[in-house]
Amino acid sequence: MEDFEFVSPTHFVFGRGAEEQVGPKLAGRGARKALVHFGGQSAVASGLIDRVKASLDAAGIEHVELGGVRPNPEIGLSREGIALCKEHGIDWVLAVGGGSVIDSAKAIAVGAHYDGDVWDFFETKQQTDDVLPIAVVLTIPAAGSEASKNTVMSNDELGLKSGYPNNAQRPKLAFMNPELTFTLPEYQTAAGLTDMFCHLLERFFDDVGAVPVTDNLCLSLMKTVRAEAPRVMVEPDNYDARANVMWAGMLCHQGLAGVGRHEAWATHGLEHELSALNPGITHGAGLAVMFPAWMEFVYDANPARFAYYGREVFGLAPTGDLEADALSAIDETRGFFASLGMPVTLDELGVGEDDIERMIPTLKENKGEPFGSFKKLTMDDAREIYRIALA
Repeated sequence: MEDFEFVSPTHFVFGRGAEEQVGPKLAGRGARKALVHFGGQSAVASGLIDRVKASLDAAGIEHVELGGVRPNPEIGLSREGIALCKEHGIDWVLAVGGGSVIDSAKAIAVGAHYDGDVWDFFETKQQTDDVLPIAVVLTIPAAGSEASKNTVMSNDELGLKSGYPNNAQRPKLAFMNPELTFTLPEYQTAAGLTDMFCHLLERFFDDVGAVPVTDNLCLSLMKTVRAEAPRVMVEPDNYDARANVMWAGMLCHQGLAGVGRHEAWATHGLEHELSALNPGITHGAGLAVMFPAWMEFVYDANPARFAYYGREVFGLAPTGDLEADALSAIDETRGFFASLGMPVTLDELGVGEDDIERMIPTLKENKGEPFGSFKKLTMDDAREIYRIALA
């Protein structure tokens, strides 16, 4: 196990009606004026935004609204949010939505007291503690951004998608009501399940090897996601299944499942170029295509690790042939994503051979060369992984 530091300041309010406690909990933290940040019209049409605002009003907390966050959030809207924070003296950012909304809220919170352009933090990874406190009403379990130190933003002008890690931007409060997820579209639910499963794969497959504590955390969470996925897809209003998925999604990316490890994150880097190329590509769908392709390229660095994963998560019986067992585990992974209705090839995402050459320069700019900790990858390796994903 490697040395580590771990910070987890998030106060969770979990269960039915959790969003009704937004006002009292923020008031208890001294909030006076909040920026309510959200995505499209579903949060408005469902009445959720009105309920959140009513809770803030009852607690005497003034608020300003900024909607319009898209999937694969774009830095331009965060800049608008930063301007609103400065104009109105905002002292809390309240994200109502899923990972895209929360990531945009984090960028706003980081830039609110900064004199330069917030994109500077995504380019330099410079750390700052001067970050507005963030609260979250979660509506889409997937990214785990409700408790993580990470945010990922797109910059359409530059054609880039980049992450920024900072413990100071971990949300202080997270309100998690599984009932808010009952009406999620099937595709969005499936993409969320894929995303959280892949967060665990990025941690389980790195160059550190066996770390029993985190190994077992990852494996247990993978098995939970696998078990609950079909229940959620068939019974979208099953409270217990939705609750298990919502809490698992947080645990998959809060960071605890990766302590003592280097973690890999090569596949997320490969996927980020897909959704930078086309913001219409859902992050989880891109991961469903790229992770098995990455696995096929790297498994020979430690086939025993893949075989172990296959036994523990998919119940595969050992054959005595580690390579065959590793390949079976990869096949099962691809099959699991396909069973959720996720794409399994780049062709299904509308990405072709010519697009690969467009993505490589920005991948190199974002990740450097080599990248990834399980098996160090060059840009030529990245090309080959993309080509595996084509077929």
